Amino acid sequence: MSESLIQIFETVNIGVVTLDLELRVQFWNRWMELHSQIPAEKIIGTPIIDSFPNLDNPRFSKNCKAVFSFGSFSFFSQKLHKYLFPFKPDASYGNSFDFMQQSCTMGPLRDQDNVINSLFLIVQDVTELAASENRLIELNTKDALTGIYNRRYLEAHLKDECERHHRYGRQLSLIMLDIDFFKKVNDNYGHQCGDQVLKAIAHEISKLARSTDYFVRYGGEEFCLILPETSADDALSQAERFRDHIADLVIPCKEASIKVTISLGIAELAAGNSPDQLMKRADDALYEAKNAGRNRVTLC
Repeated sequence: MSESLIQIFETVNIGVVTLDLELRVQFWNRWMELHSQIPAEKIIGTPIIDSFPNLDNPRFSKNCKAVFSFGSFSFFSQKLHKYLFPFKPDASYGNSFDFMQQSCTMGPLRDQDNVINSLFLIVQDVTELAASENRLIELNTKDALTGIYNRRYLEAHLKDECERHHRYGRQLSLIMLDIDFFKKVNDNYGHQCGDQVLKAIAHEISKLARSTDYFVRYGGEEFCLILPETSADDALSQAERFRDHIADLVIPCKEASIKVTISLGIAELAAGNSPDQLMKRADDALYEAKNAGRNRVTLC
């Protein structure tokens, strides 16, 4: 590599690495030194997997062989691979990522006889872009007050779940739940306490729901749970557990200790049911529970 090229590669704001046919490091630029905390003089001449054992995997080896054999280029996207080199991310991204998110390119290096005897790796830090994308996704799918999924997410996800469960003939249930007499909470304690109640309900149900369930704020004081692979009877047991737990819950706000109850309606996906039909059946069951006196569960 010419001296002028080395000067350029030492100053660019990306990682540049070259490896020989045995995957030993030939070049390790200053950016890689800075983020790996490994000086060039310590890693040059050693196999890359000695310093980064995570690269000792079939996918990385296969891509290296393709570069050496066919002169092809390989791309390791952040969306698919997250990173090749486990470097610490910039502290300004908080706990969003354990490691710097990277977009990497691998390609051949030919000598004066056009023979491929080494390869290059370009490493680009895309953590800021990945964090921005995550924030946008969160804004579009999460409820700002409670932090659980919002109605937009429900409408998109329920459609996918219904199609999947119809395709494989699996059970799928839906729970609609509503806080009883929520208007009185706002009237008696103020909207700030009303918000506190909404957040507490969301928090408690999230704790009780299974990791495979999807809990959504449908709107106002109404919530919805999608329960994949779940029969109506099993959904009924879960719903009763939610109802009991909330009935015993005391929610502190300012000087008050607020108690509320919830009503719940359940429907199981039937053959030919659309997402809207499943929602309507669960909503009808919820309406029935409220008409029957509230603080109860009704199965459609």
